[in-house]
Amino acid sequence: MYEPQEDSFLLLRNVEEIKGKKVLDIGTGSGIIALSLAKENEVTAVDIDEEALDFVRKKAKEMGLKVKCFKSDLFERVREKFDVICFNPPYLPEDKFDKGRDTTGGMGLIERFLKKAKGHLREGGVIYLIFSSLTGDVPSLAKKMGYEVEILEKEHYFFEDIYLIKLSPLS
Repeated sequence: MYEPQEDSFLLLRNVEEIKGKKVLDIGTGSGIIALSLAKENEVTAVDIDEEALDFVRKKAKEMGLKVKCFKSDLFERVREKFDVICFNPPYLPEDKFDKGRDTTGGMGLIERFLKKAKGHLREGGVIYLIFSSLTGDVPSLAKKMGYEVEILEKEHYFFEDIYLIKLSPLS
């Protein structure tokens, strides 16, 4: 399970004021985003790691929160539409020597996500997506795939810049 790092906190700072929305947290990991947003929103959290989902279920129960959790590879088992989709993917380029690392997946994973995301957004829905300067040109990819892109924040850490973008489907 991915422990919250700077990227998680960057995303959290920008979404914690969301209220009264139907939210999907893809790749929930530790559940920091899902649990924070569940206080004032209807939240669904998905991940491919059953241990991460068990952790989120347990924390939600301890905190008296309701979070719908289930195993899904991106949108594979997601049938609903949402006002907000949050995705802090394993954005580093794929490590050919260690494909099991939970921090890699890169542009290929983000492209898979963007192909399906529009179909899971309600009218006026938005996506909050984290990526790294090492990932590639995610804003250009998103624009090519029919999204309006707004860069909300950029932070520099060691060898990379971390970006948070807000995406809205173009009609």
